[in-house]
Amino acid sequence: MRLNDETISKAHVLVGPGDVLTFAKAEQVKIVKILDMGKRRGPASEAQTLYEDLSPTPLKRAKNLSAPPAVREPGQGRPTKAERRALDRLKETD
Repeated sequence: MRLNDETISKAHVLVGPGDVLTFAKAEQVKIVKILDMGKRRGPASEAQTLYEDLSPTPLKRAKNLSAPPAVREPGQGRPTKAERRALDRLKETD
């Protein structure tokens, strides 16, 4: 988290009107400028009037970006339980 471009490591730092907070939220970076301090704890709609969101617009992610599953030839890859036991038996005879 950053307060006015300075990294903060303690949660007890006081903030006030005019301060800019930069923090990570989900997979994006949020930049928020505090406009006013609330007098009481209230609903979210009231809280949204106390800050200005300066975050850049998030880029839309293309759907299906994941690669298709790898194709393996039969008999390749991780051995089955029966094949592992057979390998263990071969190793024991040495």
